[in-house]
Amino acid sequence: MPYKACIFDLDGTLADTLQSIACFGNGTLNAFGYPSIDPEEYKLLVGNGADMLIRRMLARVGAGLSEAEIKNFRAEYDRRYESRPMHLVTAYPGLQGLLSRLKSNGVRLGVLSNKPDNMTRAIVSKLYGDTPGAVRGQLPGVPAKPDPTAALAMARELGVSPGDVLYIGDSGVDMDTAKNAGMDSCGVLWGFRTEEELLEHGAKYLAGDAAALEDIIDKR
Repeated sequence: MPYKACIFDLDGTLADTLQSIACFGNGTLNAFGYPSIDPEEYKLLVGNGADMLIRRMLARVGAGLSEAEIKNFRAEYDRRYESRPMHLVTAYPGLQGLLSRLKSNGVRLGVLSNKPDNMTRAIVSKLYGDTPGAVRGQLPGVPAKPDPTAALAMARELGVSPGDVLYIGDSGVDMDTAKNAGMDSCGVLWGFRTEEELLEHGAKYLAGDAAALEDIIDKR
């Protein structure tokens, strides 16, 4: 039987946010007197939530901030991001049509991200409207991916068992999330991380574009 539900990662999977994250990250670094980081390097800095992103950015530029200073840095980053969440953000080719077709065919759709919940919801709403039936970003008190807590809660919200879910993402964190939740995994090759990373973390499938992903979902 085809998958009853698909849960998608956001950054690097449904939304090309690399230049956006780099813009706000570098703007915050510059505001605190630190140099910019090459946008391509952000591919390896993101994936484990905003707190980890901030710490990796600061480590990359050799900043030795106190916990209070890191908190202030994070607040400035959030202020900048929240003021223009769609700045330099685009949907990857073919995905808007794919999600619409999946929903029309009765596949239940969710989006689960380690990005803060308010930013996750804002970006998904702008790019995909209400097509996904469940959308969740990082919330206080809920462990970040690859902990399976949020993925399993989303499966319950969608009304399906984990074994009927295909979890789709672009990183090892996503593949580990699927494995930890007892879901099949598909790594997308258009995102931030490499094919090698996806395979090392146990991707069951790989998709090079939206059409290939649709075939995987339909021909389970």
